[in-house]
Amino acid sequence: MRRRSRGRGRAARPAEAVPPRARPDRLPLRKSLLARLLAVSALVAACSVAATAWLAAQTTSGAIKQEQGRNLTADARIYNTLLGYAATHPTWDGVEDTVRDLARRSGRRIALTTEQRGLLADSATLPSRPALPPQASAVVDPLSVDTALSQPVGEAGSAADRVDPRAVGPFRLPASERAALQRAAERSTACLSRLGVAADVVRGPSGRPRVEVVGNGSAEDRRTQCAPEELDRPTATERKALAALNRLANACLERQGREGVRLNLDLTWAQPSAVLIVEGEGSTAAPVPVARTGADDRATASCVGTARREQLSSHVASPAMLFIGDENDTTVPGFDLSPAHTAEIAGAAALVLALTVGATVLAGARLVRPLRALTGAAQRMRDGEESVPVLVTDDNEIGRLTAAFNDMSAHRARLEEQRKDMVSDVAHELRTPLSNIRGWLEAAQDGLAEPDPAFIASLHTEAVQLQHIIDDLQDLAAADAGVLRLHPETVRVEDVLDQVAAAHQGRAETAGIALTVRAGTPDIPVPGLTADPVRLRQAIGNLVSNAVRHTPEGGRVTLHAYVSDSGERVVVDVVDTGSGIAAGDIPHVFDRFWRAEKSRNRRTGGSGLGLAIVRKLVEAHGGSVDAASVEGRGSVFTLRLPVDAADTVADTGTGSGTDDAAGPALRPGAPPSGTALVRGHGLRSARRRT
Repeated sequence: MRRRSRGRGRAARPAEAVPPRARPDRLPLRKSLLARLLAVSALVAACSVAATAWLAAQTTSGAIKQEQGRNLTADARIYNTLLGYAATHPTWDGVEDTVRDLARRSGRRIALTTEQRGLLADSATLPSRPALPPQASAVVDPLSVDTALSQPVGEAGSAADRVDPRAVGPFRLPASERAALQRAAERSTACLSRLGVAADVVRGPSGRPRVEVVGNGSAEDRRTQCAPEELDRPTATERKALAALNRLANACLERQGREGVRLNLDLTWAQPSAVLIVEGEGSTAAPVPVARTGADDRATASCVGTARREQLSSHVASPAMLFIGDENDTTVPGFDLSPAHTAEIAGAAALVLALTVGATVLAGARLVRPLRALTGAAQRMRDGEESVPVLVTDDNEIGRLTAAFNDMSAHRARLEEQRKDMVSDVAHELRTPLSNIRGWLEAAQDGLAEPDPAFIASLHTEAVQLQHIIDDLQDLAAADAGVLRLHPETVRVEDVLDQVAAAHQGRAETAGIALTVRAGTPDIPVPGLTADPVRLRQAIGNLVSNAVRHTPEGGRVTLHAYVSDSGERVVVDVVDTGSGIAAGDIPHVFDRFWRAEKSRNRRTGGSGLGLAIVRKLVEAHGGSVDAASVEGRGSVFTLRLPVDAADTVADTGTGSGTDDAAGPALRPGAPPSGTALVRGHGLRSARRRT
């Protein structure tokens, strides 16, 4: 038969190639998970190191300052004791006992040497005496006091010239003069006591007593009344020593070309004066003050200090080096934040930061590597490339994410394969009837076939087959939309089985197959259902049609309805004695376009959509369907539908009889039009088929 190509429509335009989106090679550093993790870890490490260092420095500094304070107090006491010994003795002879006593009370090792490091005294014993440290703790010199360690004694003039007040030399009073001054001081305190003023007698380092008023000094006038003249006048010893000191100071001033001064007992000096002579009768002489400047006073103070040290040098011990250490010959602890120590601390902190950064880089790289693999696989999937499963290395959150991604990728690949197969199957199913219709019409157009009743019947058969395929595809499309419109009402499943059997009886008899409905047990009636009778007949009819098609001549197909053991389900079995289904094909019998006969011969197989529609219809009614088969012996398709609650109470008295696990059952009393909109089960049909 000649086929013409007219009317085939316009040629399809070539599909425009859509370039894949550019794939970024690497994220910006500010958006990188590894960079953020590294920055956070480095910041935390830096803050931790800084906080730890600050706390350690504060704690250590406080402890060191406290220890240094105790050591400084003990050192000052040792220094002042030895300084007093040097101020009151011309030599260091006999200081050994004082050194040992100080060492015993302080628990420290004390040693004295000359400036040439000749040993004067040492508290350490001879057999185990260790070597002295290279640097002395202090220099004991009563004529040049270390103000950081010395404790003031209260004698005037000691602060300016740094001479220890206990170094008095020739100013030390003999016993007779001390006794006379003591009696005068006692008379003064007795006088003040009679006037109601409390006073004490205080003896100075030279032995001279002085009267001190107890209180705030508000009785100064009364003190003047009771002050004997002996306490204000120098004694013979003091006048002699003061005259010698005055000569030494004036000699120093004369060498500088300055006027001499007159020293007082408290080492202050009187302003020098000149005598003005007026000639003539009755002439008189009067002292004329000489003007002095600040430079003169500074020079005088320097000369007085020099003269005093020169006068006392033969009365005090020579300077000695003092060494103070622990009993085990360790030096006094201190806190030396030298550049070397600072570098050590900075190096330790840098090492901690480096280790933290290194550990973060390793952990971050291990964390980011599978994420990058997932990103690459997702981008390849987006670009239509073949997706290779990502390797799962660890059983953790990222490992489980990778496994889920692999499952999703495999499922997507299966769906894509099913989509391609579906397109191919749909094209194949539609091509056959359309090709037949087109062929007959072209034959009639060319005069090769007459449009007689047989011709029209043939075209009608092909059109019906095409309509059947389109209806099945429409039902499956509605199933994918997730919406089904049903018209629920109360039905008896026995009536539905009788109707289905009657509808397929003629075809079964033509094929030589016995189609029967098995009656239920009289004492256990089958409860009613709330269902769409048209859809229910369609589902059971598809199973019967499939059974008749695959049952050989002489076989039988049996329909049987009964209630489940729990009383909550109505079970419908469609049993045939056909060729059966292979065990490996059982899981696929309800898939779309699946047929055991791969040749797609319509004599032995349908479109492959009937069983898929059965499953969607049963699920829309809240039920389930499954298949069991033995190859060569036959198959059993079983529908399980929820029982109508009202009918269950009336017939069996078992209560509601609903099974929540199987999904919602349809109930009467739907919308006024008698239409129920069921979502999530995969079917939708707005028309009522009979």
